[in-house]
Amino acid sequence: MNVITPQHRRMRRAPAAAALLLAPLLALTACATRPAEPGPEPTEAAAEPAAARQSATPPRAAEPDRPGIAGLTDPAWIAETAALTGIPERALRAYAGAAITKAEQMPQCGLGWNTIAAVGFAESDHARYGGRTLGEDGLPSEPIFGLPLDGRGVEEIPDSDGGEIDGDAEFDRAVGPMQLIPQTWRNWHVDAGADGIEDPQQIDDAVLATANYLCRAAGEGMVSDAGWRQGIRSYNTNPDYLVKVSAEATRFADLIGTAPAP
Repeated sequence: MNVITPQHRRMRRAPAAAALLLAPLLALTACATRPAEPGPEPTEAAAEPAAARQSATPPRAAEPDRPGIAGLTDPAWIAETAALTGIPERALRAYAGAAITKAEQMPQCGLGWNTIAAVGFAESDHARYGGRTLGEDGLPSEPIFGLPLDGRGVEEIPDSDGGEIDGDAEFDRAVGPMQLIPQTWRNWHVDAGADGIEDPQQIDDAVLATANYLCRAAGEGMVSDAGWRQGIRSYNTNPDYLVKVSAEATRFADLIGTAPAP
């Protein structure tokens, strides 16, 4: 098993120096607060949104049509849900496959695909940030890196990986479609794409790492209001982030439906 670094697959597609000149993303860290994005000021009530109900686990494919979690979900469900929600099919395959995996491995977590997808929307617009596209291999057309976590409006996190994961040897940066910082990736790295490489830029790997992290961080599980908020807040402490993820997860659930109440 190979763990990806900028000297491996991703950096063959874009030199490290060029990658760091990409339009910056707002950086994510489990302990840092993301700078608020432009938009309406949240009301006092909106600062503590209701936890999003979790959508039912997507139906499994009769036979996987590709390796890894991307092949786990019924293709007809993927096509219909993508059309209803506007989520790109390749990203949706990762979200749905991660939800199926967690439902089988850790059913008490209760993490719905709609919450995972809402995090993916908040972090990188499903890997479409800055006009990027997501390939069938699960890789964005250009690597995605967040701002340096240098203490200027974000948590200060000095470099922890020698630039091997994020290409920055001075400060850590969030990486990939789910904006995982190097410490988080080292703790939760996984080859969910079944290609022999663990890569935070690859959406299957990044999404399953995120799902594993959320289920552990949620404590009592994502099915309770308290557990859901705890999981999302552990991912990003900014109150606006909680509002954004709740709104998007609820939108997906309203379009597709929710699981029965526990």
